[in-house]
Amino acid sequence: MGVSAADQGLYGIVSGAAPATIADVLATMQRIDQTLPDNDGLKWFNRLYMMVTQEVDTKPPAGGWKDAVWLDRLDVVFAQFYFKAIAAYVSGSDDAPNAWDALMESRYQPGIDRIQFALAGMNAHINHDLALALLETDSQMNVVPSYGSPQHVDYEAVNELLHAVMPAELKMLATDVLGQLAQDTGKIGRLLAFWNVCKARDLAWGFADHLRGLQGPARLVGLSAQDQVTGVLGRAILVCA
Repeated sequence: MGVSAADQGLYGIVSGAAPATIADVLATMQRIDQTLPDNDGLKWFNRLYMMVTQEVDTKPPAGGWKDAVWLDRLDVVFAQFYFKAIAAYVSGSDDAPNAWDALMESRYQPGIDRIQFALAGMNAHINHDLALALLETDSQMNVVPSYGSPQHVDYEAVNELLHAVMPAELKMLATDVLGQLAQDTGKIGRLLAFWNVCKARDLAWGFADHLRGLQGPARLVGLSAQDQVTGVLGRAILVCA
């Protein structure tokens, strides 16, 4: 299956040269934001992802990052998994992860709030892609972080930042250009109680450690199971009332 006419612009963006820096990542996300119409649910995940990436890039913890080079590389590699997943999905590739099905199949479905689309994307990206991004980054950097290592300390600091900014960022998504609440912001608390970004990131770190010890068929089974479970959870987020 080829790329639909409606997705030609999006595919051209996400299938281009892989970003090498945080600035490249943000520029790609900005192009996606400008390309997608407001009735496309992917736009709202991309918008949230762009906002939190900017927060992490511009608001280091007191005392700075312990291993800024590793964290920057993780952010770039992680975003590459997002762009590759979208490129695979819109082109009909067999490589498209099932984890992204819930969001991508519902992009134009009415009755789903922006914040649901945003969190469905976060679910797919963190629960499926983050462990793989951690392994890829660690391989590139020739490091195997442990709990309490500089890399893990930075990872936990990002968790704290996301915990602090996510409610406000989601409220911004639910607010229209006139500053009026366009959607049910009471749903934000209910969704964050159902799907917790910090817990998801903690599980991704643990899953990456688990995958390091798996080879061959056992690793494929583990990845497939994670992919399927993530997809089911994404559908639950999209029907959350």
